[in-house]
Amino acid sequence: MSGRKKIVAFIVLGSCLVALAVALNTWWIVLNWREGLLLGLGIIFFLVIISGLVLNTIFLVREVRRNEQHDTFINAVTHELKTPLASIRLYLETLQRRDLDPEKRQEFYRVMHEDSDRLLRLVEQVLHSARTPRQGLMHRMPVDMRPLVLDSLALARSRHHLTDAALEYRDELPEGAGATVLGDPEELKVAVSNLIDNAIKYSGSDVHVAVELTAPEREKLAVRVRDNGIGISPQELKRIFRRFYRIPGVVAMRVKGTGLGLFIVRSVARKHGGRVVAESEGPGHGSTFTLSLPRVKS
Repeated sequence: MSGRKKIVAFIVLGSCLVALAVALNTWWIVLNWREGLLLGLGIIFFLVIISGLVLNTIFLVREVRRNEQHDTFINAVTHELKTPLASIRLYLETLQRRDLDPEKRQEFYRVMHEDSDRLLRLVEQVLHSARTPRQGLMHRMPVDMRPLVLDSLALARSRHHLTDAALEYRDELPEGAGATVLGDPEELKVAVSNLIDNAIKYSGSDVHVAVELTAPEREKLAVRVRDNGIGISPQELKRIFRRFYRIPGVVAMRVKGTGLGLFIVRSVARKHGGRVVAESEGPGHGSTFTLSLPRVKS
């Protein structure tokens, strides 16, 4: 039975039990309307039973959804692990069995290096998702967000083989204004990189991502990432920061991922006293993610 059918089954079962309890209690009250004390006890027990049934149904529905998301995550991680491992193994076997020219050999080395980087990123993302929400800030220091954002952009260009035009950087801060926050530089870089990578992956073949550094308030610094990708429906905007959650749909499911990137961004933002917000006009209209952090007074 699929997860959606299980949820429907639990809701129907809970509704039937609630209706049965209401019918029995009403019948009991009609028969014993003169017994005031018993009537009061009956009402109390009735409310307790109804509350238990409702809570039990809610718990079961949440467990079914959590298990469904967990299964999706396992499938995604398994696929993400198998693909680069199979590629590396194939290239190694080719290098062992054939005498290749130096140029072809260097190309194989490059592909294997990229696949190993992909595996490393996946492992780091899983570790971040497990560690980030539970631990406090291990290293708190002044971090200049300008070079951090530029480094993240350079890494994304290299990783996805993009031109400068595809990844645009805009510094919207006033001239001479500081861009310093207090926090862990490694975690902040992971958060910014995840936002940029997410925008690139969901942009399709026509990638144009704009990354802006702004100050919406005097005591706030914001990194805003805009894309012209598949967009997000209003219903999904409330769910995309959950652990393991991935937007359903044929287009979204074609994009590789584990459902951890945005969860990590939200966890990092909260640990640094900030927040992350997603905006979109709907499917087909792109999306904007804004990471806001407390700004160090200059």
